[in-house]
Amino acid sequence: MKDFLMDVMNAIEMKNVDYGDVRIVYQKTQTVNLRNGEPDGIADIWELGYGIRVLKNGRWGFASRSGLNKEEITKVVDEAVKLAEESSTVGGEPVILAPEDTYTGEYKSNIKIDPFTIPIKDKINLLLEADRNLSKVKGVLVRNVGIEIRRIEKYFASTEGTNVHQVIFLTGGEVNAMAPGTNEIQVRTYPYAGGVIMQKGWEYIQEIDLPGNAERVGEEAVMLLSAEQCPSGIYDIILAPDQLYLQIHESIGHALELDRVFGSEVSYAGASFATTEKLGKFRYGSEIVNIVADSTFEGGPGTFGWDDEGVKAHKEYLIRDGILVGYLSSRETAQKLGRRSSGAMRASSYNRIPLVRMVNVNLLPGEWKLEDLIADTDRGILMETNRSWSIDDFRVNFQFGTEIGYLIENGKITKTLKNCTYTGITPEFWNSCDAICGEEEYRMIGVPNCGKGEPGQIMYLGHASSHARFRNVRVGIR
Repeated sequence: MKDFLMDVMNAIEMKNVDYGDVRIVYQKTQTVNLRNGEPDGIADIWELGYGIRVLKNGRWGFASRSGLNKEEITKVVDEAVKLAEESSTVGGEPVILAPEDTYTGEYKSNIKIDPFTIPIKDKINLLLEADRNLSKVKGVLVRNVGIEIRRIEKYFASTEGTNVHQVIFLTGGEVNAMAPGTNEIQVRTYPYAGGVIMQKGWEYIQEIDLPGNAERVGEEAVMLLSAEQCPSGIYDIILAPDQLYLQIHESIGHALELDRVFGSEVSYAGASFATTEKLGKFRYGSEIVNIVADSTFEGGPGTFGWDDEGVKAHKEYLIRDGILVGYLSSRETAQKLGRRSSGAMRASSYNRIPLVRMVNVNLLPGEWKLEDLIADTDRGILMETNRSWSIDDFRVNFQFGTEIGYLIENGKITKTLKNCTYTGITPEFWNSCDAICGEEEYRMIGVPNCGKGEPGQIMYLGHASSHARFRNVRVGIR
């Protein structure tokens, strides 16, 4: 692959372009899913190919091919150059890239057990055990258990001299139980809803112990059928990390993607209220709200050595002491602000051009202990595990629902609640945050399915947080 990479770079450099790069991607994905004890999707998927990006006359051109056929290199490079030349006939500001250092090196996920070395029969047997334990619970109608593993190998080189190689492993698993009642269905999921995935090996599947937690998950789903409805009104709420991660994702992460801020994603994924005149002065949240983009976080799905245009992984603030101070950016978008890239340019495949995507976007921990935070709350609801979400195209008005909640009265949990929902306006909500728990509650939640772009790209990333409290929030809207 290294020889092929150099052949492509030689072909690009012969075309007198302003800039060019190539990514070779070899990606393997394995999924094993059971539904009510029967196979519901067992697949091995792999892809190999390369994508070429060139900048000429201030415009991008991109072309790709599956496989590594040396005889096609010149043709693919010509296609990318031709697209750039044709695009340059259209008016508009030329593309200028922010400066970046050049790098050579290797990055590999820090894993203990390669998940692809585990026989498929062992994976099925583990899921069958989890399903058997879940089936012991009367009242559970639908049982879903699954495992997903990925290995992503990438070679990247640019005309500026960067040449890097990366191997990333992602591993995830889930147990989900659905229990029907007279007029409703209740759901419980472990370890988190939405398909958890972490940058770990098979040791992560051992760590989360799907069989050992399956029966509890079913019991909680059935229990929710007889739980009290979430009340309607104004309450303080405490969000657990498995709900707070999506709050961060939807109302901060997407809102601070700089291409969205500039309007590039309006037609598909929307825009953002966090426009550039607010940078450095807009109070996004309370003084205790600190959000960082961190592509170096150990085990995070959004961790890597370099992004897909060769920017080195690093950590930087997006919100500091509640003030908007940064964006997720590429070299092209960052240059418009006179900044360097945040290293957030990523593509889902060899045949997709990189876009500004979230890395690990984390809420830094505070100092509270969860038991003290509950004791300090007179009238509140602790909400866990996302079940539903909705937010407008400018990332302002939102509504979220969780699988389970706990009523807090005079500093004590008194009842289990179902069908919990809350609603708010992004800056008002984050400014109502008055307490964040400490390191002992801090958890990374992996997201395997963030969508963006036309044609669509699904990306993996993560959000770390502790429990946090938000004051005077409207709950129980149905």
